[in-house]
Amino acid sequence: MAQNRSRKQVRESRALGIALTPKAVRYFEKRPYGPGEHGRSRRRQDSDYAVRLKEKQRLRAQYGIREAQMQRVFEVARRESGLTGENLVELLEMRLDALVLRAGFARTIQQARQFVVHRHILVDGQIVDRPSFRVRPGQTLQAKPKSQTRVPFEVAAAGIHRDVLPAVPDYLDVNLEHLKAILVRRPKRAEVPVTCDVQMVVEYYSR
Repeated sequence: MAQNRSRKQVRESRALGIALTPKAVRYFEKRPYGPGEHGRSRRRQDSDYAVRLKEKQRLRAQYGIREAQMQRVFEVARRESGLTGENLVELLEMRLDALVLRAGFARTIQQARQFVVHRHILVDGQIVDRPSFRVRPGQTLQAKPKSQTRVPFEVAAAGIHRDVLPAVPDYLDVNLEHLKAILVRRPKRAEVPVTCDVQMVVEYYSR
């Protein structure tokens, strides 16, 4: 099952043109073209709709969320003041699973989500098992003390994931040794390490 999931993620990475997992990075370097027998061949120019759809799929894949979840966050972003596309990324980035990943507690967004769902993560001292939980500035997330003795968390605390993750962004104050992080302020789009033309995503949902 895990192997099949890994292959699917690699295939999706190649289709979207971005590496979604550390393993996909290696495959992507070897095969920098789309999947399937026609992956190497030059394709006709995509339509405007196809370009916007792909950007939306790229953003959704990087957070590993379902379409319905993405649409809900977009509606919230649209109602906020400021640029809708930037709001969208900033709101997605404040998801608990995304911050668990950014802090270096997990190696992939899938592992981060699993940690949350399996009740290993505390927010301000309380267990939160919803990956979509929106962390507010000033709140603290931390692996449960009992969970910190488990191998995946010991690996994270040793900083092993840092070789495949982006640098910790300035909106997080992280104590990796104690698997503790504080969201010090709302993220800014320019700081969020995701690959996406957010205006294309806005145009996709506004069609």
